[in-house]
Amino acid sequence: MTPQEIFDHKNSWRPGIEIQIHSDCEFRAREWCKKNLQTQQWHVLEYTDVYAHTFCFEHANHSVEFQREFTDWIQK
Repeated sequence: MTPQEIFDHKNSWRPGIEIQIHSDCEFRAREWCKKNLQTQQWHVLEYTDVYAHTFCFEHANHSVEFQREFTDWIQK
């Protein structure tokens, strides 16, 4: 996909399933997404709360896998 196609695709499903995690875990979470998902299937919103970032997913099964991986870092 071209960058424009990726942008358009993300806009078609966002916000999707949102999961907020502690900002200290951002790098690991981004690496997990890059390794396990395609670019157009996830998006991150930075500093959506104090010390928190929100990861958005197109598909519910991806959000479940992400939650399983980062259980201790998820903000309630």
